[in-house]
Amino acid sequence: MKTEILEQNELIATRIPPGDNWKLVNSIGNPEGMTYTSLTDTLEAWFQKNGEAVHFRLEPLNSKLYAIRTEEVEIKPEPVKTFSLYGEFSQQNENLK
Repeated sequence: MKTEILEQNELIATRIPPGDNWKLVNSIGNPEGMTYTSLTDTLEAWFQKNGEAVHFRLEPLNSKLYAIRTEEVEIKPEPVKTFSLYGEFSQQNENLK
């Protein structure tokens, strides 16, 4: 059985210029829309809110911070191509079951 790891990036914070000021995107635990004065403070606030161990992706040119969530998915094999032209269709399919 083959598996594949899928990544999903969730935007969690944006940088507010000037300097290293960050604001969490989802302000459920941050009612005032608090601005954090460093990336470290922003990550700590996100961990306090979510309590989830994930990897992060920083895009400094786009002023975005993402949480990377991964999921392992099973890759189903492609069905065997069979032909019924010479009566082989029923024999091969019975052997595969």
